[in-house]
Amino acid sequence: MSTRTGVTEQAALAAIDGGCRTLRLPTMRSRFAEIATAAEREQLSYLGFLAELVMAECDDRDTRRAARRLAAAGFPRDKRVDEFDFAANPIVTAAVINQLATCAWVRNGQPLCLIGDSGTGKTHLLIALGTAAAQAGHSVRYVLASKLVNELAEAADEKQLSKTIARYGRLDLLLLDELGYMELDRHGAELLFQVLTEREEKSAVAIASNEPFSGWTKTFTDPRLCAAIVDRLTFNGQIIETGTTSYRLAHARAKRSTTTERRAQA
Repeated sequence: MSTRTGVTEQAALAAIDGGCRTLRLPTMRSRFAEIATAAEREQLSYLGFLAELVMAECDDRDTRRAARRLAAAGFPRDKRVDEFDFAANPIVTAAVINQLATCAWVRNGQPLCLIGDSGTGKTHLLIALGTAAAQAGHSVRYVLASKLVNELAEAADEKQLSKTIARYGRLDLLLLDELGYMELDRHGAELLFQVLTEREEKSAVAIASNEPFSGWTKTFTDPRLCAAIVDRLTFNGQIIETGTTSYRLAHARAKRSTTTERRAQA
């Protein structure tokens, strides 16, 4: 069998395969025959067939990019906004979180603070909103506050501090979890302050803390430095309080209660 130009079908397929390899179009290469068959069946025009082929490549490329951004973010687990149990923690308003999931605050370089006790959903929301941002095309990094400070201290010892701070400064969104769980000496607090200053009013920062701002002096022992850090994290930003009642503990208790009842009925 040959094409109208006299090129055999086998040669045409080989040319397409080679061309897609050269141009780095893996989806076109793997799905060309499938899409061609569907186009013939649906009697698409040449332009329609080409459009289907190009859109398949673009869609798959977007999917691969999103997967790379999620991997680069370093999330410890998968959490999504639609998985959050707003009924279990009514203090958190679904409308507010869904608005944050549109990522306008990320595009505007605004801070976000999630404040509440353990088990109230802070980390879930932090990861979920970071995931939404990564899927929307933003570069995101999740890191424990203590781990970031240690990384900065090591970079300072190795004369790489400016490079490390610049790397964190280039991110669209930096997610700091467990801020307030450990006391930072003045040097550690100053290093963290440098990262926040690098990002101020340019790139978004979101933090999760089990301490209200009034208790941050236990983490940042220098009062003036503590005030400056709070200012960096709250100016033109949003504060969401997740409360003091652990719905994670409530779920565990409810699950145990249900299991006990079933055993009793058996």
